[in-house]
Amino acid sequence: MRNISAWIYSLLLVIWFGGCVQQPIEGGLLVQDNSARAFQSAKIHTELAAEYFYRGQVDVAIEEITEALKAQSNYAPAYNVLGLINMTLNDDKKALESFERGLRISPKNSEIHNNFGWFLCQRVPARMDGAINHFLIAAKDPLYLTPEMSYSNAGICELKRQNYHEARSYFNKALSLQPGYLPAAIGLIDLDLQSGFLAEAKTKILLMLQNNAPAPEILLMAIKIEHAMGNQLAEDSYSYQLQKHFPESKEAAAIREGKLQ
Repeated sequence: MRNISAWIYSLLLVIWFGGCVQQPIEGGLLVQDNSARAFQSAKIHTELAAEYFYRGQVDVAIEEITEALKAQSNYAPAYNVLGLINMTLNDDKKALESFERGLRISPKNSEIHNNFGWFLCQRVPARMDGAINHFLIAAKDPLYLTPEMSYSNAGICELKRQNYHEARSYFNKALSLQPGYLPAAIGLIDLDLQSGFLAEAKTKILLMLQNNAPAPEILLMAIKIEHAMGNQLAEDSYSYQLQKHFPESKEAAAIREGKLQ
């Protein structure tokens, strides 16, 4: 079962054995029971796919999402995960189709809105306004558990197109919901960096390094600031820390590839 966590394995057993037991119920109830079982199977396989995806085991994630859609072809969360998988595989056409299909099935699904917004922000710059709209739909959903993420994503995307006032507003909104939320806090430092306020950016990143455990995102921002200030020794020191402690991170890979933007 490829390192499947115990609780998910138990649920899969429930579905499996439930499908093997003949129950003496009326036809209508049998259809309803089968429908519930299909939904539960799709849900569990989608959760498995997400777990493998975030571990970097994309091939296994694809197998699981395929099983999810076999169980229930209109299960919207499965298309959300499939969109992320396709984005990682740089198949933007399929990623777009997956997110759009998920939203057709479940138009109010905030997880899909947030992830679709991120896809558009990163891969379809001509649809940046649409990306921001998706983030705001998610963030304003009272049932969405992580609105600070969507506000921060909106800030990152506005920063990407140099709308500094809007970016600052979104980052501050994220921090008002969750003080210390790292992506938003780093976003504000990046805003200072891009605006040319290098001394302010350096002061903030040093404070962040003092008050937080080292993280790839923080170290990469420190590298960018020192690079902009022409402090080669400090830049090399942070690069060494990043490569030593987080060699598998996307931030470390960016440094190895010479990508500081």
